[in-house]
Amino acid sequence: MEKYLEQEDMDLAEDENEDIIHMYEPLELHIDENYKYINNGKIFSFFSNLLYYGLAFPVLTILNKIIYDLKIEGKENIKDLHTGAISVSNHVLFLDCTMVGLAFGFKKLYFTTREGSFKIPFIRKLIKLLRAIPIPTEIKNKECFTKQLNQALQEGKIIHFYPEQALWPYCDRLRNFKNGAFNFAISNKVPVVPIVITFRKPSGIRKLFKKKDDVTVKILKPIKCIDEENKKESIEKLKEQVRQAMEIK
Repeated sequence: MEKYLEQEDMDLAEDENEDIIHMYEPLELHIDENYKYINNGKIFSFFSNLLYYGLAFPVLTILNKIIYDLKIEGKENIKDLHTGAISVSNHVLFLDCTMVGLAFGFKKLYFTTREGSFKIPFIRKLIKLLRAIPIPTEIKNKECFTKQLNQALQEGKIIHFYPEQALWPYCDRLRNFKNGAFNFAISNKVPVVPIVITFRKPSGIRKLFKKKDDVTVKILKPIKCIDEENKKESIEKLKEQVRQAMEIK
């Protein structure tokens, strides 16, 4: 079960983007230049959509409501989103990817995740069908990864990133953002959809038996990429603009 992040946990982490929770990862993941980060095959897509919308979507809607009394705000901000896009959120719960998926509804969303998530028995097969994309750790695989994601964005797909990189359960502040998500946005001239996950005290009858906070997911207005001659400056400015929009009060 998830626990609140203690100050001791934060003090022990040398880097804000360092994993505090380490999963059991006994399997190997073989990634090479032929690896399909996004599988567009008809058979795969059929079973992926069947699992996502036929089973995962309704089940996770109920589970997230029961466990977290999940509230989703700002859906109107992506109603007119019909292009490729990058979405970003803080990473504060094991199930926050499911919350982001529910927030986007029937807009098809892909999730980038740690390569280690694909080294967990059974989970690796399940999350692949649920549109997870492993971020390769070896430099030699970065080019293929980048090429396929660029193509997906140009085809109108929406790809979710956690710019904080690591999961810190119930962290109540934004941590340092990595550049990757914003690099993809600038390179492909697509908007960034900021999403903020915040916590609130249980209310009503829930406060009688619920110790942990409930969750609100808020979708903010898409932010257009900044098109300047200096790409590095554009990435930094976009990153800062998104961070300011997401700042947790």
